[in-house]
Amino acid sequence: MAAEIVNPRSESKTGDTDHEGGAEPLDSFDPAFALHRGGKMAVQATVPVRDKDDLSLAYTPGVAKVCSAIAEQPELVHDYTWKSSVVAVVTDGTAVLGLGDIGPEASLPVMEGKAILFKQFGGVDAVPIALACTDVDEIVETVVRLAPSFGGVNLEDISAPRCFEVERKLQERLDIPVFHDDQHGTAVVTLAALRNAARLSGRALGELRAVISGAGAAGVAIAKMLVEAGIGDVAVADRKGVVSADRDDLTPVKQDLAGFTNKAGITGSLETALDGADVFIGVSGGTVAESAVATMAKGAFVFAMANPNPEVHPEVAHKYAAVVATGRSDFPNQINNVLAFPGIFAGALQVRASRITEGMKLAAAEALAAVVGDDLAADYVIPSPFDERVAPAVTAAVAAAARAEGVARR
Repeated sequence: MAAEIVNPRSESKTGDTDHEGGAEPLDSFDPAFALHRGGKMAVQATVPVRDKDDLSLAYTPGVAKVCSAIAEQPELVHDYTWKSSVVAVVTDGTAVLGLGDIGPEASLPVMEGKAILFKQFGGVDAVPIALACTDVDEIVETVVRLAPSFGGVNLEDISAPRCFEVERKLQERLDIPVFHDDQHGTAVVTLAALRNAARLSGRALGELRAVISGAGAAGVAIAKMLVEAGIGDVAVADRKGVVSADRDDLTPVKQDLAGFTNKAGITGSLETALDGADVFIGVSGGTVAESAVATMAKGAFVFAMANPNPEVHPEVAHKYAAVVATGRSDFPNQINNVLAFPGIFAGALQVRASRITEGMKLAAAEALAAVVGDDLAADYVIPSPFDERVAPAVTAAVAAAARAEGVARR
């Protein structure tokens, strides 16, 4: 059930005069600015402080008893503070949405947005944290020092390839879930949609050959998850063509990628790889020519997920593909991370998981796909973010998987 919005936005102050040159304030004509005025979130108490008795319990002297108990038994922090129900949403502002490296301050509206999505769709509290550093070790050290206050860490909009190292190092040093949503949230939702597209066509994942455009955070994570799920084959293309073992210009991340993808040994361009392919997955922001899409296998699936301009426009994709998905909300089959991360963290926090495993992510994808059920159709292979069945289904599946994999602590 979506959380109730308890902090509605304030009214736009259209009478403001603290702007240059006497021009109208931005929010007098743009609803986006009006909505963001003053920020999109606030802290709200969960207990009343109405009189001196309430005060003595919520703060001194009553709070001292709880502090002392936690000092003696540190695990009690989960029961007597908000730690087990709050996530840090951490960024350095280097890869914000489609805006790129715009810095920590400019990233805050996105991080606030992420935090309210956690609350609205998963009932999970989240705190935006924008860091004024981009060095991998500085980011890691900062988050490690902040970690005692949080039950999980959601990494957001950190540019590749640094994002892979930041996540890996934090996972090694912390005993709470660390999850880079740009990677894994995208992969979970993509796999869920692909499972249903395959089911609609009467095929198994193992019968499909996929091509991914983009070898950044999302592309690498999607490739890994598809392989884990049993895809027949998957090739990944970057700006220089298909990632293959014969290339001498690969980063360590791409060298690893070449080791578990592209069993067919395809070399050359993205267009070459698309010839006869069953699935196209776009997370690159580039453009794919219609002539290349036309060479795909009959009954292909096109998931062109770049925003705001898909790599293949849906009108073009529908000429050749049986199922079309995008990252946009104005077309059917939106691949939207909000379908995944609130439930994944809710499930992990529910059982106080020490980490988020591949099995938990696969379980999330299966649960998300199952929500569609018998309503499966070419324009409905993935549910809406506003379907209230989504978060509970993902939460339950992730919690069960955490227990099965031995990372749950309750």
